[in-house]
Amino acid sequence: MTLMKTFRRLAAASAIALTISGAAQAAEEVTIGFTGPLSGGAALYGENTLEGLKMAAKDINDAGGFKVDGETYTINLVSLDDKYSPSQAAVNGKRLVQQYKSPVIFTPHSGGTFALQAFNERDGFIVMSYTSVPAVTAKGNKLTVKIPPNFTDYIEPFSKITMERFGKKLAVANATHDYAKYWTKEFVPAWEKLGGEVVSNNAMDYNKSADFYTGVSKALSANPDVMFIGGASEPTGLVARQARELGFKGGFILMDQAKIDEVAKVSGGIESLEGSVGVVPLADYDTKGATQFVEKYKKDHKNVATSETAYNYFALHLIAQAMQEAGSVDDAAKIRAAIPAALNKLPGEFNPYDVHEISAQGDLNADPQIAEVKDGKVVLHRMSELKK
Repeated sequence: MTLMKTFRRLAAASAIALTISGAAQAAEEVTIGFTGPLSGGAALYGENTLEGLKMAAKDINDAGGFKVDGETYTINLVSLDDKYSPSQAAVNGKRLVQQYKSPVIFTPHSGGTFALQAFNERDGFIVMSYTSVPAVTAKGNKLTVKIPPNFTDYIEPFSKITMERFGKKLAVANATHDYAKYWTKEFVPAWEKLGGEVVSNNAMDYNKSADFYTGVSKALSANPDVMFIGGASEPTGLVARQARELGFKGGFILMDQAKIDEVAKVSGGIESLEGSVGVVPLADYDTKGATQFVEKYKKDHKNVATSETAYNYFALHLIAQAMQEAGSVDDAAKIRAAIPAALNKLPGEFNPYDVHEISAQGDLNADPQIAEVKDGKVVLHRMSELKK
């Protein structure tokens, strides 16, 4: 064997050894799943929730991943469009588990959550549910985490603020999807219990229509003082704009899925929402974590950061921290059990809403704030103060 051939063989062997060594040191991937509306009328809502997950995954991966039991892992985020359909969410969920082995699946709607809960305990994955419907955790599913506050917490303060300012006659003109139906079911009797009257109840399909004049006209024919509207932000803004164009001067109660800042872009500016109450725009939230998140968001985005984005950003960071605490990336029960410890260790920069605990049922708890549009400006009220 010539000296040159020997050298070449040694060089080849060294290259193979380096490749094997490099592969051993490379980070493993853990796949996190997402099923939500990425097309149709609620596409912006779905994209906002997904963007929070993308931002968190980028944070984690750019930092070199996270260590679990001595191994380094990065996040592989796989997103599937369910068009806001519970049945498609179930199909997507099965695919994410069977094909991608996802130990955690995020979904931003109650219908999708209930669809996944039909088999998540059996198949061993956590449902990270971005919905404020209390029933998703009241059912006792041990592998479900509800990310935002219960929507029922908002009903009484929303009602009192608008009733005192505008009057007691209410027109219901919200959306027709499952989440909106839950809101209506709880909201109407609460409004009446406070002495209010429902003069019109005319829900509309926010996901398919782009012209709400007929429905809005029907609602306004009852001469309401307040309109209860809401679904995804863009169609909600269109409903508000058309109500103003038809002469409505009263207040709007915005279902928490609709965000005041995004609604205002479509409705005609914040002035068009005078007298509205809803959840606080993220840019106005007064926690250090929210300020840090907004600044981070501004670096790579031209649009306004939303609560959907921030909550899901927080939730994926929380899951990664819980995997570290659990010492596992695939045992859903261990990961779920480690969330309380993960909350205590999660840095504030990853926790915009200062979420401080999780209930035994799986509700992540904070002290949410409420926004009221008054004299063309957003005024903040803390929930705990309004309940006193």
